[in-house]
Amino acid sequence: MNDWVIYAIGFAAQILFSARSIMQWIVSEKNKRVLTPVLFWQLSLLASFALFVYGYLRDDFAIMLGQILTYFIYIRNMQLQGSWKSFPKLIRWFLYLFPVLILIVGYNNQVYDRVLLFQNDDIPGWLLALGIIAQIVFTLRFVYQWFYSEKHKESSLPFGFWVLSLVGSLLILTYAIIRVDPVLFLGHLLGIFLYARNMIILKRQE
Repeated sequence: MNDWVIYAIGFAAQILFSARSIMQWIVSEKNKRVLTPVLFWQLSLLASFALFVYGYLRDDFAIMLGQILTYFIYIRNMQLQGSWKSFPKLIRWFLYLFPVLILIVGYNNQVYDRVLLFQNDDIPGWLLALGIIAQIVFTLRFVYQWFYSEKHKESSLPFGFWVLSLVGSLLILTYAIIRVDPVLFLGHLLGIFLYARNMIILKRQE
């Protein structure tokens, strides 16, 4: 597949991620408190779907790992908000199974293997380790948010979520600069401002 097609998929994913963050920020600024609109999770799921495909096409395990870990948390938040069932049943099953099917089919057809994922010539071992650590930190924000939301029986974005978002985003930005990945770089450059701003809004709210 042509590089421009792969980058187009990646930029489309980042545009969706940025759109959800900007929309959430505007709604929060307007209401003077941090809010999580239903559209935030819907855009998150679509963006995660696209970025997973981007990571797959670039043989970038760090990107794929981050999206697999958060993908189903997005779905769970949609369930908590009662919006998941607004999708037709067939689409819901497709979204459930897609990441697993891609991994199984891709592996069995030798589209990629452990050598491609963990010994990519374009990604030295230390850089891959940085990317994985960055994605884990960035992903932990949604694990934290998921536990917090389950405990309170509603979908919300607490202060710890934004702290982990800021730290993880800075790490991924470092990875993107070294990896020379414009998709990750542009996506997280905007995110840093939005995460910091939400932390300020939450502090004022409290």
